This record gives sequence, C-alpha cells and structure tokens, in this order.
Amino acid sequence: MDLRIFTEPQQGATYDTLLAVAKATEDLGFDAFFRSDHYLRMGSADGLPGPTDAWITLAGLARETKRIRLGTLMTAGTFRLPGVLAIQVAQVDQMSGGRVELGLGAGWFEEEHKAYGIPFPKEKFARLEEQLAIVTGLWETKVGETFSFDGTYYQLTDSPALPKPAQPKVPVLIGGHGATRTPRLAGRYADEFNMPFASIEDSERQFGRVRAAAEETGRKGTDLVYSNALVACVGKDDAEVARRAAAIGREVEELKANGLAGTPDEVVEKIGRYTEIGSQRVYLQILDLDDLDHLDLISSQVQSQL
Repeated sequence: MDLRIFTEPQQGATYDTLLAVAKATEDLGFDAFFRSDHYLRMGSADGLPGPTDAWITLAGLARETKRIRLGTLMTAGTFRLPGVLAIQVAQVDQMSGGRVELGLGAGWFEEEHKAYGIPFPKEKFARLEEQLAIVTGLWETKVGETFSFDGTYYQLTDSPALPKPAQPKVPVLIGGHGATRTPRLAGRYADEFNMPFASIEDSERQFGRVRAAAEETGRKGTDLVYSNALVACVGKDDAEVARRAAAIGREVEELKANGLAGTPDEVVEKIGRYTEIGSQRVYLQILDLDDLDHLDLISSQVQSQL
C-alpha cells in the first residue's frame, strides 16, 4: 500500500506552504505529493492569499524535490486545451526527471469558471474523451512523425507532437463515481483508477466495473492501479484527533465514517479494509497544511505499519 499526500491549495495556501509540505512528504518517506487543480475556494474557507496554478506549482516543486512523484487529482479538462496541456505536462516531467503523473477529469465546479471567465460547456465528458485521446496520442507519436486528430471538439493537423516527456509513459489517472462512462474511459486510457471519498463497498463495486471495462478493451484488469482518496485526521490519542478535526471544521465521528480518522491503529485497520477490496494506493487529503506534525505522525505510526 502506497501512501501519497494530497493537498487542496484553493482553500488557502502559498507556494512556500506547498513547498514545505512537499519537502516534508519527501523527507518522511511518502510516495508522492499531489494537489487539486482549482481556482476558487470551497465552503467557508477564505482561500487567502488566492489560488495557485497546479502546473506552475508542480514545475517549481519538480526542481526543488528529488524523489517523490508529482501530480494532480484532478486537472479539469475545461482549463486547458489538450495540446497545450500535453506540452505543459511533458515539460514538467522533463523538469522533474520523469516523476510526473496526470490526473485528468471533465471539470465540475461551475462557480470557479464564472469567477475567472473560463468557458463551462455542457458536453464536458465527450470533450474529456477527445482530450485523453489527444494528450496520450501526442506523447505516443514517435519523434519525426506527426499527429493529427479530427474530432467533434478538437482538430489537430500535422502536429510535431513535441516535446516528449522524460518517462516512456506518463501515468494517466482517471477517477470518479460514474457507473458507465467513467469505467469505460478508465478501461481504455487509465494507468490508475482513483475512487474519491467513497466507502469500502462503493469502491469495491466501482473497481469491479473498471476491471470489466479494461478487459472489454483487450487489457487485463490488473493492468491498472486502483486507489482511493480519503480525508486524513490522525492523532496519537482522542484529544489530538479532536483538535485536528476542529482545526479543519469537521466532526470526529463524520471523519471516522467517511475518511481515515482516529488513532494510528484505527487508521491502519481501516486502510487494511480498503486493501482487502483491491485498493493499492491511498491519497491522504491533508487539509491543514501548516500542521507538519500531522505528516510526521502518519509517517512514523501509520506508514511504518503498512
């Protein structure tokens, strides 16, 4: 079981704060640092000092870390044209020495599009399918050859399909709860399927759908990594758990029901239950980015037991 750190900077974080978390992620032995790709805060958070761009952030972190994987959960397909996104991700992969992963989704948060003048089309899922075909097609095109695409929403003509990522293949993550279209896209394009903020039962059901969809395309269900994203709130005792829950404006019992909350032993036990249904990786959603002691505790008392 890999443990990865997952942040939500739109809730309020500077680049320096994210750098501190990423360096702690690396120093404490976690597998990766991921971040959301949003431009507007959610809920009651003030979001100060304002949003940071996901791929600009990851470019900076690529030069200031050495080991950890870097990526997004999820980049919104509405934010960037697919050809531009392919260039950006390939460049950041080169800057990192081949440590980047791309989580790509359709986009869903209409308010952030209105706030920053970003078009929010109705046919987002069909666009996502074309975006996946274009991004992966550009990367897979051999140097010296060209890539063309004639879709409903995007057309590319004789693209040189450059630059190339440092990795032979940048892992692509697809995730979500949809019962039909999401598994179909994951089965065709994904290297990893992520089930966000879901119960063990719902995760098991969706993993099964994705395995079946992969096999329908001629792949093996085991060709994909299966993962979960879950909020984390861990404390050495009940008082510390309660303090950390209060700091992020959540109730302990709700966090225990819907995330990974409690003492290290409680969290290890619940992670074990996700492992039993096929989850191979957990993205720990860390909402208080100033509490680096939280990461230290998870590393020493949770990760050490896995």
